[in-house]
Amino acid sequence: MKRQIFIIGGGPAGMMAAITAARNGAAVTILEHNDRIGKKILSTGNGRCNFTNMNQSSKYYRSDNKGFPWKVIEKFPFKDTLAFFEELGIYAKEKNGGLYPFSEQASAVLDVLRMEIERLHIPAITGENVCDLKVVKKEFQIVCKNNTYKADAVILAAGSKASSKLGSDGSGYLLAKKLGHRIVPVVPALVQLKCKESFYKALAGVRLQGKVCLLVNGKEVSSDAGEIQLTAYGISGIPVFQVSRFASRAIYEKKRVEAVLDFMPSFSEKEFSDYIYRRIELRPEKNMEDFFTGMLNKKVAQVVLKIANIRNTQKSGTLGENEIIRLVKTVKEFRTEVTEANSFEQAQVCAGGVDTKDISSKTMESLLVKNLYFAGEIVDVDGICGGYNLQWAWSSGYLAGKGAAHAEN
Repeated sequence: MKRQIFIIGGGPAGMMAAITAARNGAAVTILEHNDRIGKKILSTGNGRCNFTNMNQSSKYYRSDNKGFPWKVIEKFPFKDTLAFFEELGIYAKEKNGGLYPFSEQASAVLDVLRMEIERLHIPAITGENVCDLKVVKKEFQIVCKNNTYKADAVILAAGSKASSKLGSDGSGYLLAKKLGHRIVPVVPALVQLKCKESFYKALAGVRLQGKVCLLVNGKEVSSDAGEIQLTAYGISGIPVFQVSRFASRAIYEKKRVEAVLDFMPSFSEKEFSDYIYRRIELRPEKNMEDFFTGMLNKKVAQVVLKIANIRNTQKSGTLGENEIIRLVKTVKEFRTEVTEANSFEQAQVCAGGVDTKDISSKTMESLLVKNLYFAGEIVDVDGICGGYNLQWAWSSGYLAGKGAAHAEN
């Protein structure tokens, strides 16, 4: 008789787990509280679905249990993901290492997964909210509002709290906690950061190439470079997203968080200082209001001058050495205090989740409850931008599906 496996959550990880378990001979059912499975895939990669990345390294995956994510990824790496989707019909195109369907439609990834689920005759029961999960005589009872299901194994792939409008409500954490699993504090990740200073309203809409260094209690914990976006409330853009999980966690722990922005990252501090001196020498008659034209965005330049305590009407040739030092420091080390991350609603993923110290990296099975498995964002693993969170979904879903199907072996 086939093993009866129920998967709670029909997102990317849940669908991969379902396909893998069914291919390995199990009878699989998906329970999804949305009106359809895979809804979140449609919003990934700005609607184009960056479904994995060719540039893989352990440093792109974060967890309190640092070695855990990579042990899982290694067992189902991006090459296996690529082969899996090629078999389903996705022809990939590459951009800066990221892999997308050639059609650049996220719906294509979702469609081929749905078609495979239909081909394997996997029931997907939608609109079904799981209220309770318990073990009775080595059998799982999955209690929903109007139905109770029985299973030999359960895969919890219920997602995190990020992007709740797409169905992620954090309910899976409660089910895991009830069965004895510790939850690492869950905070928004890959998200914008709010800052204390009032000048951001004047900078709203500015985009510039720069570097972000994140300091927690004065110590650098993460950095990234690329296009920074300045908003009415603070800072955004890919480099900010990449460091945001550390900011969220530190703020949760009541620590002081600062972002140091470098508006001229292609220069060392000395090189930029020398450049400023040459610029002054060439045009000593220029008012400081116009001094940065052609180099810095005008709105940014105005804020830089104010922070450096230099008048707009001052001639560049009259700047003293201390004023030039202040100017250089302000451009190269623009400090801002981070007060909070934007909400879970704006976050692409979460940091935190089910503690991986109680999960097998070989099978994604719970070390506390036999035949209980985990996959995807519900686990304390988060990746940087660039297809890494979907790679985690595919890898963890694959191991969980295979592990659940062969649990008796």
